[in-house]
Amino acid sequence: MEFPLLNNEMRPEHDLHVSKVRETMARHDMEAILVASSVNILYLTGGICRGYIYLPLDADPLFFMVPPAEATRHDEISIRKPEQIAEILQDRGYKLPACLGLEYDDLYYSEVERLTKAFGGITTANASRVLREARMIKTPWEIDRMCEDGLKQAAAYSRVAKCYAEGMTDVEFQIEIERLLRREGCLGYPRVAGHMMEINMGSLLAGDNADQPSPYDFSMGGAGTDPSLPVGASGMTMLPGMSVMLDMNGGFNGYQTDMTRCWCIERIPEAAQKANDCSRMIMRDLEKFGVPGAEIGEMYRRAEKIAADCGLSAYFMGHKHKVRFIGHGIGIELNEGPVIMERNKMPLAAGMTLAIEPKFVLPGIGALGVENTYVVTEQGLENLTNYPEELEIL
Repeated sequence: MEFPLLNNEMRPEHDLHVSKVRETMARHDMEAILVASSVNILYLTGGICRGYIYLPLDADPLFFMVPPAEATRHDEISIRKPEQIAEILQDRGYKLPACLGLEYDDLYYSEVERLTKAFGGITTANASRVLREARMIKTPWEIDRMCEDGLKQAAAYSRVAKCYAEGMTDVEFQIEIERLLRREGCLGYPRVAGHMMEINMGSLLAGDNADQPSPYDFSMGGAGTDPSLPVGASGMTMLPGMSVMLDMNGGFNGYQTDMTRCWCIERIPEAAQKANDCSRMIMRDLEKFGVPGAEIGEMYRRAEKIAADCGLSAYFMGHKHKVRFIGHGIGIELNEGPVIMERNKMPLAAGMTLAIEPKFVLPGIGALGVENTYVVTEQGLENLTNYPEELEIL
């Protein structure tokens, strides 16, 4: 099994990803890392297989392949277990680092322990943050993948209304939409980071189910259909006057986009229209404000002020339970850096990709608002999920 990206055509992209990680390693004084997680192997190679990548700051990377993956090139080495890695590195003339970066945030504790012992109990440091920082700024190739995701996601959303039938439950409606996305080519798996981020292909929230808090770190909750996955659609029948918020996954190629749109059953209440219009107003403001160098925390404050000016503070980013962010980075994982929250003083940088989601929860109606995936450019935020934002009637 070869890594899909490691061929002559895509080698420049692979080398660019390695270079970006090394630049970040240098800023954090990390002389070598051992990559073992699927997410970061995907980032560095373009595919997922069993194995490890040893990436030193000043020498060529080596790929250690565990069956069924097989070594086919000079920089790939077949091994049975990670305990072989350190000895092979020394046999090849590599000097073992004084401190080895391991992915504390992406591996089980037992895996970190095993890899530490495999290097003779070496001192280790957290490489997850280094890798996430490198992944935060996308290359043109990565942005092209996300543009493709946005186009396919929008194509699926354009057919959502046809999935609806009077008397449907929210779960029945979501199942039909998931089928639509899969037929469009969606991989059906939103890759997320963190143990409090479990979800299926996305979330559909109708009526007051949107006001049910969830233990997960999502902007909107929902009771779900079982205590084992308490988020999203609950099985309720959708009734006239309710809003229906659709926030489904746009992962078609290893990357993904995030997009939310809302519909109303049979009629659009005036309060629902006002909330959706306010969300769109926030989007237009942030699209202009979001140039390289703008402080991320100020994006949150601007959104919060617009919501207040519209008299909607009580419903902004939740009602019974509020979250203190309006967006997040996105790419290989749904929830990458940076988080768009008030205390984030980081400046925007060209090439960041952000899912921005100013939303409202109105008791008796449901969730309202839009979410788009953007790339930061010198002119502001460029939308990768171009689909009409107006409220529609089902």
